[in-house]
Amino acid sequence: MSKDEKIYKFEVSHKTIIFTVFFLLFLNFLWLIRDLLFSLFIAFILQSALKPLVNRLVKLKISRILASFLVYLSFLTIFGALLSIVLPPLINETIQLSRNFPLIIDDLTNKFSYSILNWESLFQYLPTATNQFFNLISSVFSNTIWFISTLFFGFYFLVEEDPIKKIFINFFNEEKTKPITDFINILEKKINNWFWGQIVLMFVVGILTYIGFILIGIKYSLPLAVLAGLLEIVPNIGPTIAAIPAILVGFSQSTFLGILALIVAILVQQLENNLIVPLVMKRVVGINPIITLIALIIGGKLSGFLGILLSIPIVIVIQTAFLAFFNKK
Repeated sequence: MSKDEKIYKFEVSHKTIIFTVFFLLFLNFLWLIRDLLFSLFIAFILQSALKPLVNRLVKLKISRILASFLVYLSFLTIFGALLSIVLPPLINETIQLSRNFPLIIDDLTNKFSYSILNWESLFQYLPTATNQFFNLISSVFSNTIWFISTLFFGFYFLVEEDPIKKIFINFFNEEKTKPITDFINILEKKINNWFWGQIVLMFVVGILTYIGFILIGIKYSLPLAVLAGLLEIVPNIGPTIAAIPAILVGFSQSTFLGILALIVAILVQQLENNLIVPLVMKRVVGINPIITLIALIIGGKLSGFLGILLSIPIVIVIQTAFLAFFNKK
């Protein structure tokens, strides 16, 4: 070894090793309690959506507990009423669709058997995917304890004004707490805009799809329209996925009806992209489509359907945190 050559040593202190070990253990702990974290995050979304209504009632000299109870009860009543109207026919038509969907696929396979594409291998997973989709939705609502706990957390967040600030104020002074509370306030506004914007989008897309399918006379219009409305929560790829079962059902009735179903899906998507989304989501900060797709894939891999649903709000949290703490401009 020549004199000019130098030996570089990389030493790791005991503190760094201990910190790394505890950090990895902490990440593992968070993964173990991810159901609780999901519950708290959904409660935060509900609180962010309903907090402006509670604040308006508080300004009218109504106590915060009573205002929170009235707003929360009204929200759950409207949600329950919509379910009671839509759910019975939806369940009936969904059961019929799930039973007949394999037959529809077989019929389409026979019709297009002359095609160079292997339709059987292409369609064989669709009935399973459809059943899994509705099973995942039913499993969320069947987990009563988790569902009730989430509603309780949401109500508690509404009753307790600025609960996160009250927690941090016990450990830090007012000056150090202010950036965190400012971040929470900005995040609540963005989540509020996203939540109600998404509700409006889902409702409008579902109604337009249902009207279109009824006009062309396609079977199972209600569950197909509800599927289109629900998948609207998955940006970019959700509407495309929702259109596939409708088009297949249309082709099972007739080639002309399948083409009409495709036209209806395209028209609804064009109205959504060029008119509805710009009007409804104008106050929501846009997220890059590539980031959206990556978030959806990661969310689905980590936590299935619930991870897909919460992937966009989580991206909003990360984006807001970056803008608040790193990008001062």
